[in-house]
Amino acid sequence: MKLVAIEQEGRYRLGVKLNDGIIDILSALEHMPDSAVPTDAMDVIAGGEQAVAILRSYAERLLQTPNYGAALLLREDEVQFGPCVPAPNKIICVGLNYRQHAIETNAAIPQFPILFNKFNNTLTGHLHDVVLPERVTNQVDYEAELVIVIGKTAKNVSKEQALDYVFGYCCANDLSARDLQTRTSQWLLGKSCDGFSPLGPYLVTKNEIADPNDLAIKCFVNGDERQHSNTSDMIFPCDEIVSYISQHMTLVPGDIILTGTPEGVVLGYPADQRVYLNPGDVVTIEIEGLGKLTNRMVSEA
Repeated sequence: MKLVAIEQEGRYRLGVKLNDGIIDILSALEHMPDSAVPTDAMDVIAGGEQAVAILRSYAERLLQTPNYGAALLLREDEVQFGPCVPAPNKIICVGLNYRQHAIETNAAIPQFPILFNKFNNTLTGHLHDVVLPERVTNQVDYEAELVIVIGKTAKNVSKEQALDYVFGYCCANDLSARDLQTRTSQWLLGKSCDGFSPLGPYLVTKNEIADPNDLAIKCFVNGDERQHSNTSDMIFPCDEIVSYISQHMTLVPGDIILTGTPEGVVLGYPADQRVYLNPGDVVTIEIEGLGKLTNRMVSEA
């Protein structure tokens, strides 16, 4: 199942992506009430497989109702997307987690996952503009990343069991101001400007992804392919990442983990060939089975 956060007047409504369109669950419930149906994405994540089953059954029944089933389907161009995980408790990121990316930036292969964090101010949705903070940086870089969305409380879980605690996956763009990132030994400042974590367009439940450690991942800037790799190049695969983090902190439903980016970022070019993102640039992140996440960069002025 693919979940969507529909943004409306600053709030997020739960949507379900189907082949023919998107169902706004709150609108549907006005026509076909059912008190068992969750209406918030975070509740679905916390409810796990049972909540997903209820939601799937409701959507199927709705579409079989001739009076209004298909009429309640929204076209994607009618939807204003919010971040598909609207309110994560934690945003955890893994740095330098692709071998070829470490090589292109002349960094040593990490012996342990390099962890840092971002905050909710960085979240934005598919097709939202991202304001480049030009007063403080002119070196904003793109980073295509696979996101793990935690579905069950996880503490001290083994690698073998780690994916049992996952709800699903989505695309992210871990936008990074490279001059701010390298100003000190702590990366946080360069990673946490407003809008620096576009997320979506869909949150895809794990049953639709056969192996998160074997997915094609790409990034395009203005239609030009900049990154093209596979999650199999990750140094620390998804199960190891979840297990490792859970040894040090408790993961809870709705936590998201950005798993690193492959080679092809601007920082990987020779210094005299680096062209960072500019106003008007359109960045698309595409991951196999998860859809395409697109955002336009706009000027702060």
